[in-house]
Amino acid sequence: MKMITAVVKPFKLDDVREALAAIGVQGVTVTEVKGFGRQKGHTELYRGAEYVVDFLPKVKLELALADDMVDGAIEAITSAAQTGKIGDGKIFITDLQEVIRIRTGETGVEAV
Repeated sequence: MKMITAVVKPFKLDDVREALAAIGVQGVTVTEVKGFGRQKGHTELYRGAEYVVDFLPKVKLELALADDMVDGAIEAITSAAQTGKIGDGKIFITDLQEVIRIRTGETGVEAV
């Protein structure tokens, strides 16, 4: 099993969710986050004063998937989140040692 963590632009969340639902992904955890990479933030004007916004709003999605669904999920996220501009985001894939469903005690892929 794998844990996929994707950080994308907030306005792309619905597109990514629909793309994942289309391939059969049933569970996604979404968190509003802030950060920066190569995009490095920008300057804004507020009441005549200029200030730097270092941390840009992003959305972090976390999915626990069986190994056979990982490639499809990566393709779905990439195609739905891509704008071709800097700041489109990142996808991180890590191994999951174990998953346990609290309600039933199921483990492994059945718990996902």
